[in-house]
Amino acid sequence: MDTKIIPVDSCKPASNDIGCPPTNGFVSTIQGSSTSPVPVSMAEATLGRHIARRLVQIGVEDVFAVPGDFNLTLLDHLIAEPGLTLVGCCNELNAGYAADGYARARGVGACAVTFTVGGLSVLNAIAGAYSENLPIICIVGGPNSNDFGTNRILHHTIGLPDFSQELRCFQTVTCYQAVVNNLEDAHEQIDTAISTALKESKPVYISISCNLSAIPHPTFSLEPVPFSLSPKLSNKCGLQAAVTAAAEFLNKAVKPVMVGGPKLRVSNATDAFVELADASGYALSVMPSAKGLVPEHHPHFLGTYWGAVSTGFCAEIVESADAYVFVGPIFNDYSSVGYSLLLKKEKAIIVQPDRVVIGNGPSFGCVLMKDFLRALAKQVKHNETAYENYHRIFVPEGHPVKCAPKEPLRVNRMFQHIQNMLSNETAVIAETGDSWFNCQKLKLPRGCGYEFQMQYGSIGWSVGATLGYAQAVPEKRVIACIGDGSFQMTAQDVSTMLRCNQKSIIFLVNNGGYTIEVEIHDGPYNVIKNWNYTGFVDAIDNGSGKCWTTKVRSEEELVEAIQTATGPKKDCLCFIEVIVHKDDTSKELLEWGSRVSAANSRPPNPQ
Repeated sequence: MDTKIIPVDSCKPASNDIGCPPTNGFVSTIQGSSTSPVPVSMAEATLGRHIARRLVQIGVEDVFAVPGDFNLTLLDHLIAEPGLTLVGCCNELNAGYAADGYARARGVGACAVTFTVGGLSVLNAIAGAYSENLPIICIVGGPNSNDFGTNRILHHTIGLPDFSQELRCFQTVTCYQAVVNNLEDAHEQIDTAISTALKESKPVYISISCNLSAIPHPTFSLEPVPFSLSPKLSNKCGLQAAVTAAAEFLNKAVKPVMVGGPKLRVSNATDAFVELADASGYALSVMPSAKGLVPEHHPHFLGTYWGAVSTGFCAEIVESADAYVFVGPIFNDYSSVGYSLLLKKEKAIIVQPDRVVIGNGPSFGCVLMKDFLRALAKQVKHNETAYENYHRIFVPEGHPVKCAPKEPLRVNRMFQHIQNMLSNETAVIAETGDSWFNCQKLKLPRGCGYEFQMQYGSIGWSVGATLGYAQAVPEKRVIACIGDGSFQMTAQDVSTMLRCNQKSIIFLVNNGGYTIEVEIHDGPYNVIKNWNYTGFVDAIDNGSGKCWTTKVRSEEELVEAIQTATGPKKDCLCFIEVIVHKDDTSKELLEWGSRVSAANSRPPNPQ
């Protein structure tokens, strides 16, 4: 029998798999066989080819890279690997953001940069991936192995003989760090790093000395034996006790509800969440950072629970419930709208990836989310009271008034037209800013992807993420909604999208500044220099004909632009600059901004 790479969900142990994918992507674990590993030629038995083979095995087909003198030989070996494409990015930050977007679609991503100047540049993106539980293999070309332990001062460092500052920086934003400066344990270090990334669903750091990548070594003389990652298991007694206590708690409630959180992704628990929703009949909603993880076509789906800026009638139902099941939540100052949620701990069951807490106690550890939800679905009583209450009070939302001919375009009308573009062949990338709130109101059809970075909230993330996501799922057309201030942070890698012949549609919202920050605390620093954005993208295209750009100022111009982008120009990248008034924001941002501002400006506690 041949060695096969198989999707994690095709192995059905009694509990969660390790290295599980997000619901809209996949990570492959590898199941071994009795067949002996295949020998490779000595020319290919190198460290560089080994890491390349490992990346292909786990499902990485594209590595986002920026060359530098310490990683050039390594890049040669990545390029030489069949099935692996090296995607050259304009800077390391965007390479990291692209690996982030790729991991959201595929379940794992990879980037390759040079020592320190590249490593510290990509660090911000890796920190964001850590906060979002995304496994990224961050590979850095390191110093020559002979320089370790010497008193030499190297270039690309801060000028000290101790050049470990890059490693120390990565220790806080990765779950494993491997410094490969000898060939004897390189095989073990690389394999441990990659498997740890899949197990923990976090980034890892691998530094490879620049003089080692091309050297053959006996440990690389066979095709690498595929990973077989042991599944995490729930404690059976703890699981049974948690389910019994939770069922008793919920079955006494009159109008219980369910709320999905962002850690559904790392637990690969969306299907189990839906199973519980179907069995229980509870009304269900999602926290804003979980949008796209729960099917919005579910008959009992209410929308987004986000406190004062929730979908209409959603907060009223959730906060008036006498029991709520929060599955994989993250309660931070942003998701809680400045700590203003009207929730009571004694009414809540909090289900985390490996722990369940019921009310003010008890707490059950070593209980995996997927196992708990599926077992609970078999013990809860069917109760549609909360949804029936919602159905009674619900009033269909109105549609924004259509703009008059030649009237300046309003943002709410723009998103009405974006709504009509969505299908199972599209995915939405929402940049940090007012796009958070406007995209949150989009109703996602079955199969439509959706991503944004709420926990870390790094402005500019979406350009690289759009590049990576589109590269990972070329069969989907990415619709990116990006503010002008964010775009100025990372605009260069539109160039890489064109090199990769991507066909995304970018809506550039030109309102003259950092609108989300204006609503938190205004000042002259929130006003930016206006660019000729379409002219900028045309200059990047440089006559290749791989993109189409236009400016729109009115609704009729927007309609015409969308018709062109989805019609004659459907096979190229489309860049639509939407010019709107600087104060044209969603009502949700106005409310959220004032509450977050109040939270930020709390005076110090008395000593």
